[in-house]
Amino acid sequence: MTKAIVIHETGGPEVMRWEEFDPGAPGPGEALLRHEAVGLNFIDVYHRSGLYPLPSLPGVIGMEGAGIVEAVGDGVTEAAVGDRVAYAGLPPGAYAEKRRIPAHRLIRLPDTISSTQAAAMMLQGMTARYLLRGCYPVKAGDTILIHAAAGGVGLIVCQWARHLGATVIGTVGSEEKAELARANGCHHPILYKTEDFPERVKAVTEGRGVDVVYDSVGQATFMKSLDCLRPMGTMVSFGQSSGPVPPLDTAVLAAKGSLFLTRPSLMTYTARREDLTAHAGDLFDVVSRGAVTIAVRNTYPLAEAARAHRDLEDRKTVGSSVLIP
Repeated sequence: MTKAIVIHETGGPEVMRWEEFDPGAPGPGEALLRHEAVGLNFIDVYHRSGLYPLPSLPGVIGMEGAGIVEAVGDGVTEAAVGDRVAYAGLPPGAYAEKRRIPAHRLIRLPDTISSTQAAAMMLQGMTARYLLRGCYPVKAGDTILIHAAAGGVGLIVCQWARHLGATVIGTVGSEEKAELARANGCHHPILYKTEDFPERVKAVTEGRGVDVVYDSVGQATFMKSLDCLRPMGTMVSFGQSSGPVPPLDTAVLAAKGSLFLTRPSLMTYTARREDLTAHAGDLFDVVSRGAVTIAVRNTYPLAEAARAHRDLEDRKTVGSSVLIP
């Protein structure tokens, strides 16, 4: 019998229990995957706390992993037994030594990408891809603002946007994180605890404002983020680590310069198989060519997922983190 982190009720990190778990045999269209590494992401906190409800309880959280295919069900063409694969997105269930998963969500890994790298980058890296190429197509000469620039998504966005020729401004919480962001392509780190980031953005852009803001923080930064945009700029709200954004009078967007606002999700951008493979392919390309480096900076045993969640919520982690079964 294999094991998994199972939650029987929503709540704090203490609700996660390391217990026996039988994933079952794969049915039609499914694969049985033995995890070699599992990604740690803030959406896992949302599922654990109940902010984003799981389909049912008890349940297994986790949206990202990589490993070896051990069995496939009838009709599976996307993967074969023995393949090294990775995935990101629904359905949850990654915090397990083994899991069943719809095979159409699996992506075969190239030899240039390790399972640990893949588990650290699939969700965050494909998120960066839809941010930079979907929500707003970043091009040379653009100026962007990315919040949490030293986080997992932030470090990938900084590198990728700089590779595209953009000027990158990023908010961070400490001098250490500022140095990390700078080393990963952020031209102008802003210490949000001691600096007024809209004023710094105005100074950096000589009053013009940025072309796009990528905001995963939510409540604490949303309105000030709007003040950072140029007229007809784009606000991308893709997370809420500080809490949900209150209801918005859309007339505010007109008053602040005819702004565009979107609240995207990875599942929408990768719902079709061809879109999923395009996102993964672009990510593998920039990583394999060295334009984006994926550094796994925090590693925890899967059995100690509660400790990992505490560190994540206390902002003690930087960059990408993985859980090892």
